[in-house]
Amino acid sequence: MAVTTTAKMTTNASLDVQYGGNTKSGWLEYLPESWLPFVQLARLSPPAGLFLIFFPHLFGILHATIHTGLTATDVLRASALMFGGSLFVSNAIHIWNDLIDAPLDAKVERTRHRPIPRGAVSPTAALVFTISQAVGAALFLPLMPTGFIRTTLYSIPGIVGWTYYPWAKRYTYYPQVVLGFCLSWGIVMGSLAGGFVPFTTDGLWIFVDPSSFCLFAACTLWAIVYDTIYAHQDLSDDKKAGIKSLAVLYEGRTKPLLWQLLMAMTALLIICGSLSGMSIIFYSVAVLGSATSLGAMVWNVDLKDSRSCWFWFSNGFWLAGGSIAAGLIMEILNVGV
Repeated sequence: MAVTTTAKMTTNASLDVQYGGNTKSGWLEYLPESWLPFVQLARLSPPAGLFLIFFPHLFGILHATIHTGLTATDVLRASALMFGGSLFVSNAIHIWNDLIDAPLDAKVERTRHRPIPRGAVSPTAALVFTISQAVGAALFLPLMPTGFIRTTLYSIPGIVGWTYYPWAKRYTYYPQVVLGFCLSWGIVMGSLAGGFVPFTTDGLWIFVDPSSFCLFAACTLWAIVYDTIYAHQDLSDDKKAGIKSLAVLYEGRTKPLLWQLLMAMTALLIICGSLSGMSIIFYSVAVLGSATSLGAMVWNVDLKDSRSCWFWFSNGFWLAGGSIAAGLIMEILNVGV
């Protein structure tokens, strides 16, 4: 019994750091105890969630720069603007997701000690916190070069998507697709921050920049890949709780799906580069780098091991996102924009 109890305690301790929203390590140790549940709700440590939001915004800025010739100062300003907005957006959507998902989180070992299920934060307090962060994000809209009203209109699809996302896992096996769309909408907002409008409307017609669409679609597939691996952490509990995901739908057939998504993502990045007239640098760094890092993740991850899924999710997305960002930056430097 002692061995079993110790093993369970070790397992629970490891689950605490797997983005469960209940970690107390690192700089969180120095916070007042009353602050801790709210920081945990916002997932500020580890900062994976923040950068999952910020990366697509950065891609949009850098892609826009290739088309518009932004100065270095303008790129830095737009990046700072998007990083600030991403911080509040990340906080808001994580809190909102936890608020709606609290009944489900209570049924999953990795998430049952999150602030709301364990009673550290009331649903009312979580809702107020969500609204405060959403207001904080909205304060960045007037700072956009496209103006407050136009930028707000462009942000509506993302807002609707993020609002619906917590319910997606209840009614569809494709919440990763919803998440991918929401995250990739950051490319649209980043493009606007860079002074480039990726799509326009004229009556019933929508005109989309082809290279922006390919980058958007590639980013969506990237998100589906890493979030499907993330979802495998809780596969057993999710099946018992009736939580739907691509991990539940495909289960033993997930890896072939991930390889197909990776190949499609790579093809879309190649087309994006071709449509934007990019050099070999983009293909060598952004395309090859992201394909190699994601390929290593898909090849090596043990989808039956929760810790393996967490390791490759928490490390693999940095390499892929960093490769795409680095490729775009090096392309800008190469052409002397």
